Amino acid sequence: MSASPPRRVAVLVLEGAKPLDVGIPAQVFSTRASMPYEVRVCGARPGPVSGGDGLSYHVADGLDALAWAGTVFVPGYRFPDREDPPAAVVEALVAAHARGARLAAISTGAFALAATGLLDGRRATTHWHYTRALAARHPLVRVDENVLFVDEGRVLTSAGAASGIDLCLHMLRGDLGVAASNHAARRLVAAPYRSGGQAQYVPRSVPEPLGERFAATREWALHRLGEPLTLEALARHAAVSPRTFSRRFAEDTGYTPMQWVMRARLDLARELLERSQRSVEQIAADVGLGTGTNLRLHFQRVLGTTPSDYRRTFARGE
Repeated sequence: MSASPPRRVAVLVLEGAKPLDVGIPAQVFSTRASMPYEVRVCGARPGPVSGGDGLSYHVADGLDALAWAGTVFVPGYRFPDREDPPAAVVEALVAAHARGARLAAISTGAFALAATGLLDGRRATTHWHYTRALAARHPLVRVDENVLFVDEGRVLTSAGAASGIDLCLHMLRGDLGVAASNHAARRLVAAPYRSGGQAQYVPRSVPEPLGERFAATREWALHRLGEPLTLEALARHAAVSPRTFSRRFAEDTGYTPMQWVMRARLDLARELLERSQRSVEQIAADVGLGTGTNLRLHFQRVLGTTPSDYRRTFARGE
């Protein structure tokens, strides 16, 4: 069976749907003279749907809208890591994809797409708060926690709510071209394209430890990030061999000791960029990265942006 036209857009509202996540595709692809799309907002069945954040919805269409649509958006919803969507929803998404529709998730809507199996073996993202939960619940999905969105052809995912705008504009560029996408961005008062990924929005890049071994050594290291910190020095403080320290530290944090130190240094650099007027060179020395070139290299690799762009975005003006 041939695919439905991609300009028929269904926005699938699940229980606990986040209002902003629902509104973004509904508004970006809304029917208007400058936008040749038709949008239907649907649910598992017509009628009321309990939403998140104090709002609820009344949808006119049920899952039959997914058979009509060529593009299906799944907005984020509350508690996505607790259970999969109803079987009928999962089956309808699989059937829509089999007919040739493209499926796009905003934020935690990625969990619904993962439940279909269509993300297995593919890259995907979701809100940074849920990336570990998505990877744990669906281990075959290649979760990328750093990006704003992932385009895997007819299956697309995006990070937190605002990145749904980035995803929609990306899809518009593919459908209608750059001029139409830029026009929509101006209408939304949004950037046509944002540099960097969502890693720069995560409060800290150092993960919460999974256990409490070596907590004292981690605290000791955090107060000495501007000094040389080697594996041997960390192991010596912990009173174990470097080999034992490396193995047990990775079990505790999910990172090697030196990966953890690098991310801790980047966290401190981020704080200094936000709160101080110190130069990039000075900050690099303060956090133990030596030179501004070295700081820029690791900033780009881990956070997907530059120190200067980060400062422009997050500086607190204190």
